[in-house]
Parts: sequence; structure tokens; C-alpha cells
Amino acid sequence: MPVVRDLRVLLQLRDFRHLLAVRLLSQSADGVYQVALATYVVFSPEKETSAAAIASAMAVLLLPYSLLGPFAGVLLDRWRRRQVLLHGNLLRSGLAAGTAVLVLAQVPEWLFYVSALSVTAVNRFVLAGLSASLPRVVDSQERLVMANSLSPTAGTLAATAGGGLAFVVRLSGPGGSSSDALVVLLGAALYLLAGLSALRMPSGLLGPDPAALQPHLGAALVSTVRGLVAGLRHLLHRRDPTLALTAMTLMRFCYGALTVTVLMLCRYAWADTESGGLALLGIAVGVSGAGFFAAAVITPWAIGRLSSLDASRPDGQLHWVMVCAAIAAVLEPGLGLPFEPAPILVAAFVLGLITQGAKIATDTVVQSAIEDDFRGRIFSLYDVLFNVAFVGAAGVAALMLPPDGTSAALVTGVALLYAATAVLLMFHVKHRPGKPTGIDVSRET
Repeated sequence: MPVVRDLRVLLQLRDFRHLLAVRLLSQSADGVYQVALATYVVFSPEKETSAAAIASAMAVLLLPYSLLGPFAGVLLDRWRRRQVLLHGNLLRSGLAAGTAVLVLAQVPEWLFYVSALSVTAVNRFVLAGLSASLPRVVDSQERLVMANSLSPTAGTLAATAGGGLAFVVRLSGPGGSSSDALVVLLGAALYLLAGLSALRMPSGLLGPDPAALQPHLGAALVSTVRGLVAGLRHLLHRRDPTLALTAMTLMRFCYGALTVTVLMLCRYAWADTESGGLALLGIAVGVSGAGFFAAAVITPWAIGRLSSLDASRPDGQLHWVMVCAAIAAVLEPGLGLPFEPAPILVAAFVLGLITQGAKIATDTVVQSAIEDDFRGRIFSLYDVLFNVAFVGAAGVAALMLPPDGTSAALVTGVALLYAATAVLLMFHVKHRPGKPTGIDVSRET
């Protein structure tokens, strides 16, 4: 099989393996830390959680730094990306350990959020750096689609595995704040390992090129606004990545609204106890992770098949995003409207598959159409759009969801938004002039 062959070749590339190891450790720590925050905010027995409280927590953790995210991208294009992965993960390890102390000390909630925000802020640099570095560790453009299938998806699976481990530790621990602190300390240890694993790569391997580096922080900050405008102009002059990011943002909004719905269902509608609801949430996370894995297997093949349908447009990535949005529009209401665990778990798998499949295609479009000197700031903008869409979705869910999380209007509205995304992509693909920017993956057929 071409997929197995390319996967074997990619894993034989030493630099790719080293970057993948950093991603796996880093994102497994993310999964642990995110579950720790969710259990502390949503499933603490002493708290009466609401959709509004979840939305507020997401806003506090994601929005402040999201407003500064594009500036981080400009800095990322002026710092050695390997150093960002090293120091970013070491810093997160120390901050996460501090968060564990705050949980045990039962400090005011705002202080806990400040600590958690600090970890999340550094995460923006690390994730953008990982995505911007990927083209530097594969041996050809032809393998970039497979690298995008394996690396981000493996990272998502690592985050899912880390989240699963966190659930086990939380449910088997002594309970209360001690268990929450133990989970956070586990995340801190994994962040430390991720930082140390970055030392296996030379400092200049991941770019950017020396001519693009601006080592003095003051000079980089002075040029931030100018660089941001240049990055946006660079993006907007390229229709395919602009549309791909727009579609992915809309799909992320849908995914965020459904995530809050599942949190509320697990907390109040499907279980009588806090531990029972937490266990159901763990199952939902695991099923969604299986969908992410399926996306890594299916997406390269699907893009190849779609490319073969039109020889004059051999890229196929936007076609696949369109198909993913259309599948979600059809299946999501049928699986979601019963508000029962079994169909919702099926929906979790389907949405995991289509969301990750669309992200693999979007990553490839952006990486292949954006020049290396701009790639860091574009991926940072990509990350900001993800956060803002997710928080916005949580806010909408807070307005629409009843206490038990069952809202037919929300599920129907999400289906309509998926459908609108599919129509937007269909119109663009049908009327796109000239040869598109992308990677020929027709060989995968």
C-alpha cells in the first residue's frame, strides 16, 4: 500500500522522527493538562458547573493570548524554531508544576486561571513552531501530505492518550484537589521530557534561514506590526489557503459548540455521579481519538481519489475539506438529536474523523502555498482562529444550552453551518481559475 510505504519512509528520516518525538511528548502533556483543567472546572463536586461557566473558563484561558497570537507568529519567524520547542516546553513544565501547587493551596480561582493562561500562552508558540517546522524535516514535497497525515494526527492521538491517562489517574487517585494536582504534575513531567527531546536536533535544523533571523527582541518587537501586515497580505493574495483557513475556522466553531454540549450531557444528563460523568467523558474522548486515527489513514487516499476526478486540478485538498463538511452536515443532526450516549459516541467518532481529515488537508494547503519566511506567522494566525472560533462557539452554546445540555436548536444550527461551509468550498473549487496551488497527490490512487 502506498500509505504504508510512505509511512515507513517517513519514519526512516531521522530528523522527522526527532520532531515527531517532540510533538508526541508535548501534545500528550497538553492532553493531560487539558483534562486536569476540565476536571477541576467542570467536574469538581463542590462546583455547580453551567455552560456559561465553561464558556467563561475557555475565554479566560484562550482569548487574552489569542489577541496577541499574530505577534507571536512574527517573533516565531525570527527565532530558531528548535529553541522555541526546547525553551517553550521547559517553561511550560515549570508553570504546570506551579499550577499544581496552586490547586493544592486552594487559592482564589482567578490566580489559578492566571497560571493556566501562562501555560496556554506558551503553547501557542510550540504548536505553531511544530507546524512551521514540518516541511524542514521531510525529504520531498511529495511526502508532505503523508507527513501532515502522520504528524499532527499522531500528536492529536498522543493528546488523547495523555487525556486518557489523566482520566485514569484522576479516577484512581485520592479524590478532590489532591487528584487534580497529581494530574497536573504528570503533565509537568511530560513537558520536561518534550523539552529535553528537542536537544536531539541541531539548533538550526528547523529554520528559519539565518537571513530571516532577528536575534534582538527589541528589534523584533519594533517590526511586529509591519511583519503582521506583510504576513496577512501574503496570505490574502493566495486564495486557496485563505479559503481553507476560513472553512477550518467554521468547522472548528461547530466542533466547539458540540464539545460544550457533550460536556454538559456527561455532567448532568447521562450520569448520576461526578465520577460516572467523568468516565463517560473519557470514553467520548477515546472514541473521538479513534476518529482522528482513522483520518490519518483515510485522508491521503481520499485526497488522491478526489484528485483523480479532475486531471486539471490535481491537488484534491479543498475537495476533501468540502466532503468532510458535507458528511458532517448530513450525519450530525441524525446522531445528535436523540441526545443519547450511543449515537453521540458514534457522532464523536465521525466528527473526530472529519475534523482531523479537514485539518490535515488545510495544513497541507497552507504549508505548500505559504513561503517559509511567512509560515510561522501564518500558522500562528491559524492557531488564533482556532481559539477564537472555539471560544465563540462556547459562548453561543452558553446562550442556547439548557442545564442538561439538550438543545435541538444548537444541533440543527451546527448542521446548517457545516452545510454552508460545504457550499462555500464547492463554489470556490468549481469556479477557481487557473492551476491551483497545492501538492500533486494523485500518485496515491
